[in-house]
Amino acid sequence: MDRLIPLFVFSFLWAGPQDSVLSAIKSDALKKGIPESFLNETFSHSGIEIHNKILDRFAKPYEKKSWTDYRKLFVTDSRIQKGSDFYAQHKKNLNAVAIQISMDPFLILSIVGVESNYGRHRGQFTVFNALYTQIAKMPRRKKWATKEMIAYLEYCYADSIPPHSIKGSYAGAFGYGQFIPSSFNAFAADGNGDGVRQPYAWADVFASVGNYLVKNGYPVSNNADKKQVYKSVYAYNHADNYVKAVLELRDELKKNIFKE
Repeated sequence: MDRLIPLFVFSFLWAGPQDSVLSAIKSDALKKGIPESFLNETFSHSGIEIHNKILDRFAKPYEKKSWTDYRKLFVTDSRIQKGSDFYAQHKKNLNAVAIQISMDPFLILSIVGVESNYGRHRGQFTVFNALYTQIAKMPRRKKWATKEMIAYLEYCYADSIPPHSIKGSYAGAFGYGQFIPSSFNAFAADGNGDGVRQPYAWADVFASVGNYLVKNGYPVSNNADKKQVYKSVYAYNHADNYVKAVLELRDELKKNIFKE
């Protein structure tokens, strides 16, 4: 006579062992209102992958380069000219955002120039896999990456975005403004008035970058204090080389655009 398999054993065999990263985020994700079915579907996707290249990138970040070497990456004739051409194409939306928040439009332009080369670079890894790799393989970043994974899945669920569809940086930043998920949720703005905050719609990107800077200390006045400007850009990326590159590229863009 055949013996019946207990129901709990059958359930285990059907579901398989739970993903360790899912286990790490599940409780807090559920508290944020992300349905268990959405989590299970996301973590059963065939595209989940751990990238050892991400560990290498964290070991040798660009910001640790000397200023001379770092500057060569971002303050270049090519990036200045591309920025000038980009400004000619998008100046209406960019200037409208800048006027609304009393901000130098060339600072926003410079940030998207450094972050994504004016939209040319979206990133090599999916945001999901970048964060997944950090949680699974980087103990020192696990707490941070867990929080960001939950924030990312909140965004995806709320806006009906397939979680494995967005590419970003090795750290998990995405969009033309390269926001980490928690920053996107907190600071992204609807610049074109369609009711949706989109990481790849330029009006929204300009508004989001500007909003981030204002909420992080940018002085909303015609006489912007240099220290406050520096502080607001530093909040975007906590590296002095980054701030110096953004500010120098901003100044070079102004020179190039106004001479044309």
